[in-house]
Amino acid sequence: MRTSTRLCTLVAATAIGLSTIAAPAFAHVSVQPEGTAAQGGYATVNVKVPNERDDASTVKVEMSLPTEHPLSSVMPQPVPGWKAEVTKSPLDKPLEVHGRKITEAVSKVSWTATGKGIEPGYFQKFPLSVGQLPEDTDQLVLKSVQTYSNKEVVRWIEVAEEGQEAEHPAPVLALTASDDSHEAAEPSPAAAPTTGAPEAAAKAGGEGGTDTTARWLGITGLLLGALGIAAALFTGRRRAGA
Repeated sequence: MRTSTRLCTLVAATAIGLSTIAAPAFAHVSVQPEGTAAQGGYATVNVKVPNERDDASTVKVEMSLPTEHPLSSVMPQPVPGWKAEVTKSPLDKPLEVHGRKITEAVSKVSWTATGKGIEPGYFQKFPLSVGQLPEDTDQLVLKSVQTYSNKEVVRWIEVAEEGQEAEHPAPVLALTASDDSHEAAEPSPAAAPTTGAPEAAAKAGGEGGTDTTARWLGITGLLLGALGIAAALFTGRRRAGA
């Protein structure tokens, strides 16, 4: 009986430990498209910012756009309680977009809280209309900086090596192959999504996507391994006592 209790305690402790290790990896600034973000087209994306602190609110978010893959159009959707600012920089090489020559592109978008900001235990989405998306890459790395009300600054700028996980990963927008049957059209301001109330109901860290699925599959495998070890130890003790 004591052996069974000890084994159950071991398995439970293993499960709790694995969950504790995995949890912080979910809480990071991320960016996801509404639908798909096709190469050569335009898309609406959501910048998701969770608050990771228990004693401070997020009061500013800054996202840099890669100059090696410039975007001619970046329009933020108004978010209540936040002031958005778009910064443009001159291009070394002008772009040709729909017959127009573009000599500058958006290099940074920042959101500054005009109220309480993102309070502990909540997250906020910041929608952006972006385009024309590049055709010579399958992803955009959008390095970001998160500032808290206690003056702490967290830089989400790390690009993880293949097979590794960064402590402060930069948000990455995955691009799908272009659809030749759908001609890319630049959205007009009038066609921008309607403004919605701030979303705040999930604990920081509830992150969906492929990276989350892979992470939990790994945890499941470790748990199954722990259960197998526990079962083997239990069987061995029974045989020894027979």
